[in-house]
Amino acid sequence: MRDRVVIIYVSDCQWLIVRNWYGAGGICSSDTDAIQLGPGESKREECHMGNRIRTTFLLAALTALIIFIGHLFGGRQGMMIAFIFAAGMNFFSYWFSDKIVLRMYRAEEVTPEQAPELYGMVQTLSRQAGLPMPKICLIPKDAPNAFATGRNPDNAVVAVTRGLLQLMDKDEVMGVLAHEMAHVKNRDILIGSIAATLAGAIMMLASMARWSAIFGGGSHRDDQGGGGIVGLLAVSLLAPFAAMVIQMAISRSREYLADATGAQFAGSPEGLARALEKLGAYSGRLPMDANPSTAHMFIVNPLSGRSLMNLFSTHPPLEERIARLRGNR
Repeated sequence: MRDRVVIIYVSDCQWLIVRNWYGAGGICSSDTDAIQLGPGESKREECHMGNRIRTTFLLAALTALIIFIGHLFGGRQGMMIAFIFAAGMNFFSYWFSDKIVLRMYRAEEVTPEQAPELYGMVQTLSRQAGLPMPKICLIPKDAPNAFATGRNPDNAVVAVTRGLLQLMDKDEVMGVLAHEMAHVKNRDILIGSIAATLAGAIMMLASMARWSAIFGGGSHRDDQGGGGIVGLLAVSLLAPFAAMVIQMAISRSREYLADATGAQFAGSPEGLARALEKLGAYSGRLPMDANPSTAHMFIVNPLSGRSLMNLFSTHPPLEERIARLRGNR
């Protein structure tokens, strides 16, 4: 049989070339040879620099928001207190945001003895990707899903739900794990973890501002340069939208890139494509009790069953992702 070579454009950061792409619907066979191409090492460094710039932007946005709220609460003195608080918050977000997210979902680290097959798959993918072995955590939820977190590849964690392991076959689990390892390789996990922490902080500030305005907390600060009740009410209404903007600032294109890179690590895109089909089917039937501020971290949006949340989804449509994996787009 004559080999067929397909080159898939993913983004300015990565292309894939796939040899022996044949079969019904363009599905890769078991001997698929996927090789990462791209504009070179300098372009890849530019992509990593882009992630660092986005991380810096998010930290700066949170700092500015906290200082602004401090001004509303207490004028110049409030701004100084808020600045000190923001510096501490930024430090805390960088070092501990991954631990916060894992604790939020009661994720527990598993050992090779507890989950030998899962551990073996991640070990294989780590070698394929040229990455250190990440920690593996199990989330005690029946809804199938997964995410990666950690500030860098040396401190990465891959977390999967109990439901994902129960509902997926080995190739599908391998595809999901490969997608998460791709996020580690592409340096997406730091910005995802920080964004989750910052979005949660903004929601907390919005709640504080709303209750302060209700009980007249800003009325005596009008003469000190604060924004008073009107300013606090404005913040309480606008801050949740700021949280959504932070989540949507996490580019949707990173999901396409992680899908393509994950297909390379797994050796075939079909396992991940089938997994995405199942994840889409089960997301409505087995909804996940997830915090909206962390929704962007999962392989599929855990809130996709809620129509209002779809308006602000940080994930591309599943149909589009599947079509790209199978070479139909």
